[in-house]
Amino acid sequence: MSESVSCPKCNCEYAYPSGDLMVCPECFHEWNPAEISDDTTDGTPKVLDANGNVLQNGDSVIVIKDLPVKGASKSVKAGTKVKNIKLTDGDHNIDCKIDGFGAMGLKSEFVRKA
Repeated sequence: MSESVSCPKCNCEYAYPSGDLMVCPECFHEWNPAEISDDTTDGTPKVLDANGNVLQNGDSVIVIKDLPVKGASKSVKAGTKVKNIKLTDGDHNIDCKIDGFGAMGLKSEFVRKA
């Protein structure tokens, strides 16, 4: 293999081809290298919700499972609608304000586009 491709999810350097897709042996993420190279040309990472829909700044999302909040006596309930999200880099890639909780970060894997 002359071309080294790192996993876009965990940056593992040991990805291997499987048909038209690349597979990461560490996190088991599969992706099409042609799609990844097209997505990163504008410099902004693509953030997907739990259903695979692309999220953008200003979107509204719905929480899909109860999320415990550190330091609070109650959790964010499933079905809570969050308006006007802001996408960020990092582990919690959505910044938002939730009524009753205030400003917080959410992971995109626990929300779906409204």
